[in-house]
Amino acid sequence: MSSFTAIDLFSGIGGVKMGLQQAGFNVTYSNDNDLYCRKTFETNFNHGLDHRDITLIPSKEIPNHDLLAAGFPCQPFSMAGNQKGFKDPRGVLFFEVARIIKAKQPKVFLLENVKNLKSHNKGETLKTILTILEKDLGYNVHYSVLNSKDFGLPQSRARIYIVGFKDNVEFEFPEKIQIKQPKISDILEKKVDEFYYLSQKYYEGLANHKARHSAKGSGFGFEILNPNGISHSLVVGNMGRERNLIKDRLSKNAYSEGMDKAKTKNALGVRKLTIRECARLQGFPDSFLFPVSRTQTYKQLGNTVSIPVIKAVAIQIRKSLDKLKSKNKSLIDNPKLGETISLRAFVDL
Repeated sequence: MSSFTAIDLFSGIGGVKMGLQQAGFNVTYSNDNDLYCRKTFETNFNHGLDHRDITLIPSKEIPNHDLLAAGFPCQPFSMAGNQKGFKDPRGVLFFEVARIIKAKQPKVFLLENVKNLKSHNKGETLKTILTILEKDLGYNVHYSVLNSKDFGLPQSRARIYIVGFKDNVEFEFPEKIQIKQPKISDILEKKVDEFYYLSQKYYEGLANHKARHSAKGSGFGFEILNPNGISHSLVVGNMGRERNLIKDRLSKNAYSEGMDKAKTKNALGVRKLTIRECARLQGFPDSFLFPVSRTQTYKQLGNTVSIPVIKAVAIQIRKSLDKLKSKNKSLIDNPKLGETISLRAFVDL
């Protein structure tokens, strides 16, 4: 078992937990109050999810830990949302994270959010967050925007990652994985249920919608992916999925002239990415189960994290913690090294 423990706030279906575990952390506590996420989480992990509203959980009831991880709600800062930021009730949940950090004093935290957090409100939102983490809570903070496509996944998904250490320790974000870029074709299923194919009526509606915007000089509308390319970021809602369509073999119920367009599948073989394909785009193993409806599952996958990115960042965090542990052990074993440190720097390492 790892010598470093972690907790996972706003856990969702457990993507952050999986990434931390793969990096060698022992995740001892997870929290999320979404009923459907709880069902998926508890189907796949061997312990329960604290499903209470985080605003109602006393800090003393959260176990002590070395690493606090939190993908606090991103919708208030997302380009796809209304961007209300801290004016959105979900936006202020960051302050609950800060409350727990202040009370539990973890050695390090890892926060994840949408790329737009960096520019939201002309940069003032991120400035406020950093001020709280650095000035009010006393952490040494690093942040970077990382893209899932650089970590072995055929998905362009840029997210901001914020890491803070209680002690002044060397830390570097992971470099891009130098491997051949995976392709959409790598994650496609061979046998796809008819459900995923668009009806002829729906497909024509999308095509007409895109044509209207194109005539106005806009590129807005559906998109059929190149199997040799990568997908757009998975998001919540139909329009996000309609930008991640794929052309496959024709459905057995494909449209031909004279047939009912609403009751037949499109004549081009265009379909949505399946749930399993979307899960693969986020780095989930095929053994991961989704016991909820397709609608809820798509929502969960749009809201979750890319596991390989979390793993890569967490590995870097472990390296820093290992160096700090080694340094403090040397100072304990060799008190005449000439460097004075406080007890806080090494207690419980």
